[in-house]
Amino acid sequence: MTYLQVENLSKSYGNKSLFEDISFVINKGDKCALIAKNGAGKTTLLNIIMENDIADEGKVSLNKEISIAYLSQEPVFDGENTVMEQVFNSSDKVAKAVKEYEEAMLSADEKEIQKAVETMDRLDAWDFEREIKQILTKLKITDFDKKVSVLSGGQRKRLALANTLLNKPDFIILDEPTNHLDFEMITWLEEYLAKSDITVFLVTHDRYFLDKVCNVILEIDDNQVFKYKGDYAYYLRKRAERIENMSANIEKAKNLLRTEAKWMSRQPQARATKAKYRIDNFYKIKEKASKKIDNQSVSIDVEGKRLGKKIIDVYNISKSYGNLKLIDDFSYKFVKGERIGIFGNNGVGKSTFLNVITNKLAPDSGYLEMGQTVSIGYFEQSAMNLQDDKRLIDVIKDIAEVISLGKNREMTAGQFAEYFLFPRDMQYNYVSTLSGGEKRRLYLMTVLMKNPNFLILDEPTNDLDIMTLNVLEEYLLGFGGTVIIVSHDRYFIDKVAETLFVFEGNGKIKHFPGNYSAYSQFISEKEKEQKKEVKKSQVKEAKVKKENPQKLSYKEKVEFEGLEKELEDLANEKKIIEDYLNAGNFEDGLLEKKSKRLSELEDLLDEKEMRWLELSEKV
Repeated sequence: MTYLQVENLSKSYGNKSLFEDISFVINKGDKCALIAKNGAGKTTLLNIIMENDIADEGKVSLNKEISIAYLSQEPVFDGENTVMEQVFNSSDKVAKAVKEYEEAMLSADEKEIQKAVETMDRLDAWDFEREIKQILTKLKITDFDKKVSVLSGGQRKRLALANTLLNKPDFIILDEPTNHLDFEMITWLEEYLAKSDITVFLVTHDRYFLDKVCNVILEIDDNQVFKYKGDYAYYLRKRAERIENMSANIEKAKNLLRTEAKWMSRQPQARATKAKYRIDNFYKIKEKASKKIDNQSVSIDVEGKRLGKKIIDVYNISKSYGNLKLIDDFSYKFVKGERIGIFGNNGVGKSTFLNVITNKLAPDSGYLEMGQTVSIGYFEQSAMNLQDDKRLIDVIKDIAEVISLGKNREMTAGQFAEYFLFPRDMQYNYVSTLSGGEKRRLYLMTVLMKNPNFLILDEPTNDLDIMTLNVLEEYLLGFGGTVIIVSHDRYFIDKVAETLFVFEGNGKIKHFPGNYSAYSQFISEKEKEQKKEVKKSQVKEAKVKKENPQKLSYKEKVEFEGLEKELEDLANEKKIIEDYLNAGNFEDGLLEKKSKRLSELEDLLDEKEMRWLELSEKV
């Protein structure tokens, strides 16, 4: 069944064409990611689909028989509602069903009560309030009576996400759903979406999230849409093949054009009797040969100032706000060339830590010593001080007319803007006309063009497209100074950071020597050991309780016997998948499915074993 059909869609703003004549289809069961460069109109496309914007040309068809939910980047709420009221009021179908049930009970009309009960059953609305609280808690919103007007931007985005999920739509459209989520929330959301049967269409820059959730990738490139059925690695491979084939075809067309141009340049009399199709074909070949592959990416090669031996030495710093302890007796000596990833949930003090070590905020106790040659470049999460009424080129010129790249290389402000994919005809546009991702890229320019040798990036990945992220990663890998990165993009942290500062809460900051994958494996193994200890303890308790046994009911006896067979089957399936994964001979698309099933099996085994232990106490 087709859920969404986009046909020959075009959209421009002034002289800027976002996309032109694009077409694609999303069918039931697809979990589809949309990838495109910043400024290509990803958010605009979603708004057109949801009728919040109008296309210049083309048609969008949404299936009228399905329920649809949309998570925008800028959700709008009634500020006077409490969190609970907002979620409940946004869940139209369920809220209506609950209201009709309550009215039917008051009326004592048996037919109306029966009808209302059937609706409640169909929508699974009996535990709706409990489900609201469960999802809000997962998204770290626990004050259900708080007014929406006093929520932070991140909390509002998470509240909008809760609304979207609780509506239980058939088709869900998400614009950057992982922004403002911490690692724990992102992991929960990707598992929720991966295991559900909801059809998904989303824009994301989070490549691990994309890999875990999506089975289809749509790329808008060169005013066309390309579809890839597979994970992110498959997309990269097939995209490279596509560009290579396109380059070869353009080169062939250029060679053929030379021959045809000679024929066309003859006197009209000499070719008057020639077939008209050959003349028409010449112009087609000419168009093909003049085609350019838009495979540009941001090229970042700004050399930092010389950095001496002493960087920043931190001695026993602490910082609290009232009873909230954010940093507790932290000491560290930063070293030239190290790349540190900061890892932790929202609200544990990551941004406060950055402000303390950059002397923007004084610690309550302890002190810092900074080397004389240290030049800090600080990309702040919420401090994009870009004036909307300024032209792009003036933002750059206000910092420097000429930018030093090191090794006696220089660029004018205009050249530097082109370097960051802002062409000449765009440099005189006002900042207000830029997309969110383009503004982030411009802000990144203003930080790097000052040639820092100690780079601090607080959530740099928000709103940047995947192409820009790839180049930023390569730049950081070759950066000669010291780098600190706060990011919830696990792929980005994994690729760039060599060591982690793990914010565990209550001011505790643990130094972990390794990247995100190493830390994740460490935590996973630690949790498995803890589960084993819990199981051992439960077995001991079961043995003690056997001295005073309780009898199984008939139903429990049947369940207990069935569990033994289930555990055996699940264990066998788990071994088969583990053998497959250990063999290393993966077929396209199977690796993700097998890995996902293995995770499900481990959860099922834990659940069934716990129940078996519980029943075994009565045997």
